Amino acid sequence: MPELSKRRPTHTCIAMATLREQIATNVLTVTKFRELLRDMRENRPNDDLELVRKAYEFSQKNHSGQQRASGEPYLVHPLEVALVLAEMKMDAVAVAAGLLHDSVEDTSVTIVDIRKEFGEQVAHIVEGVTKISQIDFSTREEQQAENLRKMMLAMVDDIRVVLIKLADRLHNMRTLEHLPPDRQQKIAQETLDIYGPIAHRLGMGKIRGELEDLGFRYLDPIAYEQVRDAVAARRKKGEQFLASVEHVLRDKLKEAGITATVESRIKRLYSIHKKLLKQRISVDQVYDLYAMRVITRSVQDCYGVLGIVHNVWRPVPGRIKDFIAMPRPNLYQSLHTSVITDDGTSFEIQIRTEEMHRMAEEGIAAHWKYKDGPVSAQDEQRLAWLRQVVEWQRDVSDPNEFLSTLKIDLFPEEVYTFTPKGKVVVLPRDSTPIDFAYTIHTEVGHACVGAKVNGRMVPLRHKLHSGDIVEIITQTGHKPSRDWLGVVRSSRARNKIKHWLNIHQRERAIEIGRKLVDKEARKYRISVKDIKDEQFQRIASDYGLGGPDDLMAGIGYGKYSARQVLGKLAPATEEPTAPAEEESAIGSVVRRVFGGDHSNAIRVKGHGDLLVYRARCCNPIRGEAVVGYVTRGKGVAVHSVNCPNVLNLMYEPERRIDVEWGKEEGAPSAFPIKLTVFCDDRFGMLKQITAVISDTKTNIRNIGARTENGQANVDIVIEIEDLKHLENIIQGVRKIPGVHDVQRLQRV
Repeated sequence: MPELSKRRPTHTCIAMATLREQIATNVLTVTKFRELLRDMRENRPNDDLELVRKAYEFSQKNHSGQQRASGEPYLVHPLEVALVLAEMKMDAVAVAAGLLHDSVEDTSVTIVDIRKEFGEQVAHIVEGVTKISQIDFSTREEQQAENLRKMMLAMVDDIRVVLIKLADRLHNMRTLEHLPPDRQQKIAQETLDIYGPIAHRLGMGKIRGELEDLGFRYLDPIAYEQVRDAVAARRKKGEQFLASVEHVLRDKLKEAGITATVESRIKRLYSIHKKLLKQRISVDQVYDLYAMRVITRSVQDCYGVLGIVHNVWRPVPGRIKDFIAMPRPNLYQSLHTSVITDDGTSFEIQIRTEEMHRMAEEGIAAHWKYKDGPVSAQDEQRLAWLRQVVEWQRDVSDPNEFLSTLKIDLFPEEVYTFTPKGKVVVLPRDSTPIDFAYTIHTEVGHACVGAKVNGRMVPLRHKLHSGDIVEIITQTGHKPSRDWLGVVRSSRARNKIKHWLNIHQRERAIEIGRKLVDKEARKYRISVKDIKDEQFQRIASDYGLGGPDDLMAGIGYGKYSARQVLGKLAPATEEPTAPAEEESAIGSVVRRVFGGDHSNAIRVKGHGDLLVYRARCCNPIRGEAVVGYVTRGKGVAVHSVNCPNVLNLMYEPERRIDVEWGKEEGAPSAFPIKLTVFCDDRFGMLKQITAVISDTKTNIRNIGARTENGQANVDIVIEIEDLKHLENIIQGVRKIPGVHDVQRLQRV
């Protein structure tokens, strides 16, 4: 009995603690829900809030007892997602779906339950979000591409699916510190590769900016801290400068009788980082580090403000951009100009109307009117790129092509060109007349033989610039060239060329394959005419191919040897009657590997007798993801999957072959790798760089430096063992104060 009396207070304390925790949880979630209802009433006064209330209660019931990695009750997450959606001014259906978006994945609730309780529309959206949530974008290329296709289709089907997923990702990024480092890296990479660019394409600048900065923080913490510290050191001075500029600008606008809102800001960290890498400059040289934004009442006032700004401060030549007259593909509109004050400080001014500002910040969510129909006309225009993706993906058989071209398409830098009749044609930066021709029409692209730019004949490799007037010269019967793949920049042109080449090159490969089989058959005293299609079908099936034509194409491309194929048909005891000529590279029993005669450095999956060599264009190293490409007469070239040439080489999917790193014993012990360090030109920098490399017991083969305007580029050739070794060196060098970036060059 005494023991029981001692325990009773302990149980009571636990019960009281649990009760206090439950009360705190309820207060937190109820407070957030009231905030959600307040935002909904303000932004969507005519929407059915009863649907939102019902979804909250349903989510509260089914997520009861669940916690996030942060220790917060799980219900906080769907509430935060719903608050982001309410801030976007989304409708009650979308907000309700946001509250329910994790119910199917993380509880025992099914889509059938959601449909029964909330109707078809909410269930359809929740199901779409659930499918996207199950996508793993870090898987191997084939699965990653297939997952992205599913995501694109979901977006076209109902864009609210992806808006909810963006809100979900935003809150997850805001609470990412509670996850282990490897999960942080994976999610941050996914955010910068996929979700940030999608937010950009949908015109959602506010969400895109926050996603990118958060992703940058976790993916590259060293660079993040360097940029953050550089900005922090200039923040106080910058804020004082912007305050003085804002005061001058307000006075000038008042004198001119223009009513406008004036805002100031310092450029986002990730945007600064990208500019530093791209232009090889220091933070002090960033023109738009400081920026003003003027929001006017009319387009006429926008141009009036531009004139006032240029009267007060000197404009920087080439830095005036009129996105009002020529909106970006995501419908972004604004006037941009960079100006310089009398003391030499530069800053950017963006000028736009209130409507343009809403579009720039909120994008497709700015005109959400589901009560008037599924998608407005402007939304349809904004989603045009999505529909193009869905259209051309049907022509892309290789998932790597889809993945690469999609990433190009998600986040392009545009140039604005014109047809001779004045129609605007928007193309990716560095596009050529071939890109222009395919944008006009596929047949115009195929038949393109020349071009005039601004009235002058130019080569087809000529890079177009904004403002160019382009006239395409065509010739009936002309055919695309494989060389065009090396110069085009638009996904449309690239995929139309590849589609044409695949069809016609395949026909040629089948013809070559049949000739090689016929030639080899004569050595076995076999007539190809006597071999039945069923026999070729059996061999094709053994190789995992669809039919005899696929088999012949593989032989023609050099992926399989005619001898191997006929060896499966001829009796085991029968030998060729004639001396075998030199076998094709793919069938050779001698294998040449990079780095010397080390037979286990790299191998082709499923084959033990293939000629393999390391491509010089990308210099792949152990531990790096690699892909094989069957060349004609030279064997299998092994490229890094990140090699810039892979996208062009893989237009013939039949010539791709899986390769993998073999056992380490006997393999090359060191690979020569060239690095370029971009850093400040200061005393002792070279000593610090070499010290970091030496500390990792790494041999330096060669070193050289170039300096200009206080900046230095240091080129170093080092010997490394594998990818992890290289990553450690790069990470160590980047920690040196004054080092802006370290890049690996493909060629040594």
